[in-house]
Amino acid sequence: MAGDSGKKEEMSKVKIISTSHVKPGKMIGRKECQLVTFDLPYLAFHYNQKLLFYKCGEFEEKVEKLKDGLRVVLEEFYQLAGKLGKDEDGVFRVEYDDDMDGVEVVEATAMEIGIEELAAEDGTASFKDLIPYNGVLNLEGLHRPLLSVQVTKLKDGVAMGCAFNHAILDGTSTWHFMSSWAHICSGSNSVPVSPFLERTKVRNTRVKLDLSLPPNPVNGEANQGPQLREKLFRFSEAAIDKIKSKVNSTPPSESSKPFSTFQSLAYHVWHHVTLARELKPQDYTVFTLFADCRKRVDPPMPESYFGNLIHAIFTVTAAGLLSANPPQFGASLVKKAIEAHNAKAIEERNKEWEAAPKIFEYKDAGVNCVAVGSSPRFKVYDVDFGWGKPEGVRSGSNNRFDGMVYLYQGKS
Repeated sequence: MAGDSGKKEEMSKVKIISTSHVKPGKMIGRKECQLVTFDLPYLAFHYNQKLLFYKCGEFEEKVEKLKDGLRVVLEEFYQLAGKLGKDEDGVFRVEYDDDMDGVEVVEATAMEIGIEELAAEDGTASFKDLIPYNGVLNLEGLHRPLLSVQVTKLKDGVAMGCAFNHAILDGTSTWHFMSSWAHICSGSNSVPVSPFLERTKVRNTRVKLDLSLPPNPVNGEANQGPQLREKLFRFSEAAIDKIKSKVNSTPPSESSKPFSTFQSLAYHVWHHVTLARELKPQDYTVFTLFADCRKRVDPPMPESYFGNLIHAIFTVTAAGLLSANPPQFGASLVKKAIEAHNAKAIEERNKEWEAAPKIFEYKDAGVNCVAVGSSPRFKVYDVDFGWGKPEGVRSGSNNRFDGMVYLYQGKS
């Protein structure tokens, strides 16, 4: 009971003031874009949630500036102002028309919550209600906005909670949009790099999926799994150098190229989570990462490709082997899995999926899994709307399961 009352008290801290919608600043007309093989598996995931919080004042002025910038940036990223739909053959697509609602913008206040509290938070409990669409499936984009933004006035700043429909974009596209929006709000008249919107250039196979929403789609609480403990770990540059040096004390035998920072840190996290789980030596453990395929496909796609162009990559070993062997063993497994995922492997994976489509849930990542999402390559702390860089960037409570890790660049 104490937990329930604490949760209600936490929720009562955030009060919704108003909800409105923002459309592109000019008429665009009817646009339709087929979802491709890289997009479709994410229909059964939940909306991808991001939270950025800033130290600043003049809340109402900031909200209007964000809305004005959003109108401009949506002229290029208009798919985010649309809806999911299906064509006459039942193939999913993104649809946009000028009479659609556009992006949802929610204004809220949480005057008891401060920046310092959010920055120190290990889990998502204190900021869950600062981000919209908790527990909402991407498939609900058939009748919901594909992007919802909640701007909340804090005790000493502003929180921006964004919920993106993961069926239409990945992390690279998410942060391309966010940085473009910030660029406009900072005074530019146009986005630095326009999104490449022609998804079918990378894959044009039409895959019909017989998917429908559950009878009563749950927004939030009742459909959650077991309670998870969450922890935020900060790795200093010195700590990362130490981990990388240890892993590279014996370089990879098959190549003179040393283990990368990501491969070293991936092994470190996988190894220590596996130890903490106290698995039996013969128990399998899976490491999963989401690889950007823009430069891996043939022909390569531009960095500005807008959509999902990622694949989940898996490697597996026994817990006893991972703990008994030197660090190079686990790091080599990660390295080999990444290097093996070339254009040929991507083509084979896509053909296999198209022949027998399987819609996985976000938690189907493997037994005793450690899965890494997001990327330190995303310049999340460069998202400056004209009032400074964020004090913190976090992922929301959606798409979390035992072993899920979100990896971000640190705040310098």
